[in-house]
Amino acid sequence: MSERIQLNGLNNTRDLCGMTGAEGRKIRRGRLIRSGHLYYADEADREKLSNLVGVIVDFRTDREVKEKPDPMLPGVEAVHLPILTEQAVGISREKEAERHAGIKMMREPETARAHMCNMYRMIGSSEFCASQYARFVKLLLENREKAVLWHCTAGKDRAGFGSVIVEELLGVSRDDIYEDYLMTNACLKEEVDSLLGELQKMMNLSDPASETAMRVLFGAEKEYLDTLYQAIDDTFGGMDRYLRDVLQVSNADKEHLRSMYLE
Repeated sequence: MSERIQLNGLNNTRDLCGMTGAEGRKIRRGRLIRSGHLYYADEADREKLSNLVGVIVDFRTDREVKEKPDPMLPGVEAVHLPILTEQAVGISREKEAERHAGIKMMREPETARAHMCNMYRMIGSSEFCASQYARFVKLLLENREKAVLWHCTAGKDRAGFGSVIVEELLGVSRDDIYEDYLMTNACLKEEVDSLLGELQKMMNLSDPASETAMRVLFGAEKEYLDTLYQAIDDTFGGMDRYLRDVLQVSNADKEHLRSMYLE
């Protein structure tokens, strides 16, 4: 699995090093890093990231970036590459409608799970999302001395699929891809527990169904990744075709990526 990077304010920042790719070759240390947003990085975290990272790719919407901007890190390139529109992640101009939809999801586990599966299905079938991930792969193809770090908000959905794409291109097994995706739950456990407590007090939610619903929203589940892969199969004819024909990754590109990122 990926290796957690020890940071004071960031719980889900992980180096893909150690994962096994094509021909049994390991992913190089300090080259590929997945994360949640960097807003809570303290001074020591920022210094550590500045030493590790050459470019940060932010998959969040404009509003998410404005609300919790990444810190400016000296010598690090910042690329904003929103994967979803604000409406797609549940940000609406109609505040009351947004509030009611959010409350319903936090009270009803099946509504929450349907919302998450719908989002993964949309990410896997959307031409726009694919075009943004194609730009991400182009960034990975650029030669640089330091790591590429990509993130969304929690680091599990949009950044999670970014990680899936990277791992598929490097020849990581599907079982290992799933295992690494689900590792997010362990990394975010304390953060999610704290968030649930705050939301339960704020919204007066104390029943077991509400807790289950919120964990469905804030967690990573095998069903979500199943849904994403199925959407790619149904829409584009499978992951290999998606990478080759939709993301426009040639065989030469794939070999270049493997020479760059595998030991």
